Amino acid sequence: MDQHAPVLVLLGASHHTAPMAVREKLAFDSARAELLAQRLQATPGIREFALLNTCNRVELYSVAQNPDAVQRLHATLCEVTGCAPNDLQDVVVRRDNHDAIAHLFAVASGLDSQIVGEVEILGQVKAAYDHALERKWTGPVLNRVFQKTFQAAKHIRTNTAIGAGQISIATVAVDLAGKIFGELESVKILVVGAGEIGLKAAQAFQSRGAKSITVASRTLSRAEETAAATGGWAATMAELPELLAASDVVASSTSSPDAIITRELAAAAMKRRARPLFLIDLALPRDVEPACAHLPNVYLYNLDDLARIAETNLAQRQAEVAKCRAILAERTAQLWPAVAQSLNANNSGAAARTS
Repeated sequence: MDQHAPVLVLLGASHHTAPMAVREKLAFDSARAELLAQRLQATPGIREFALLNTCNRVELYSVAQNPDAVQRLHATLCEVTGCAPNDLQDVVVRRDNHDAIAHLFAVASGLDSQIVGEVEILGQVKAAYDHALERKWTGPVLNRVFQKTFQAAKHIRTNTAIGAGQISIATVAVDLAGKIFGELESVKILVVGAGEIGLKAAQAFQSRGAKSITVASRTLSRAEETAAATGGWAATMAELPELLAASDVVASSTSSPDAIITRELAAAAMKRRARPLFLIDLALPRDVEPACAHLPNVYLYNLDDLARIAETNLAQRQAEVAKCRAILAERTAQLWPAVAQSLNANNSGAAARTS
C-alpha cells in the first residue's frame, strides 16, 4: 500500500481492549464530542470523520490524507479525552481501509458486541452517522461505507438468526432478575433513567410480568412518558432515597458523568429495609458506585457482569456467528474496491487544488 495515499482509518477502544475503568475515561458526552469535532475540523489532513460512542466502545472513523494526519488524529483523541498516549497504547486499536470496513460491518451487525447479537447497536451506529452527516463531517468515502454498512446489517438481521429472541442488555438484565426472584409480579422495580435503554428495560420488565414499575428521571415529563408506555409510575431523581428504600431491583441507565447511586445513598436505604437490594448498572460511565457491592445484602451487577451471564447462551448461536462473518466478508470484499477508487479520486482532486 502506498504510504502516502489517503487512508480510511479507524481508531477505537472497546470492551475487547479496555477495562470498564478505562472505558469510562474515554466516554464522550455531548460537550466533549463537539470539542473533538472542532479539533478535527481544524486538523490538517483530516477530510472526513464520524464518532461512534456507546457504553462499550469509542470508535473514530476518518479519512486521513497521509500518515502524519493519522498521527495527528491519534494525538487529538488523546488530548480531548485527557489520556496520555502511553495509557492508550494497548487500548486504542487502529484498523485501515478494508479492515476498517470489515470491523464496522461486524459492529453494526452485533457480532462485535459484548452481548453478541444484541439489537441496539445498529440504531446507535445509524445515530452516529446521522449526527456526522447533518454536521457535514462525512464525505463521499464515509457516506458510501456507512450506507453499505446499514445494508449489510439489515441483511444479517433478515437472513440469519443471530438476533433471535431480541437480545439486548436490557433483556439480559431482566432475565437476571427473573432468575433471582422467579416470578416478577410482586417484585418492586425501579428504572432510573428514561432514555432508550431505560425504556427498553421497563418494557422488558413489564413483558416478564412485573406489575410494580417506577421510572425516575431528572425530567419528570420524560419519566411520565416511559412510565405511561409500561404501565408504571413516574418519579423525579429527588425521590431516589425513598425509592431505593422501597425497591427490590434497581436498573439504572442515565447519561450522568458521575455516580448517582453512591455507597452513602445505598447504605441509608438499607437501614430502612430488611430485604436484599439488587442494583443493575446499565450505564457507562457507571451510575452506581462500585463500593455499593460491599454493603451487606446489596448485590451489584454492571455491564461486564451481564456480558458474562449472556456468554452462557452464546454457544447455541456460534453457528450463526460463523454464517454472519462469511456473509460480511463477501460484502466487504465487494465494497472495498469502490472505496479505494473513491479515496484515490479524492486524493487526485486534493492534489490538483494544491498545485
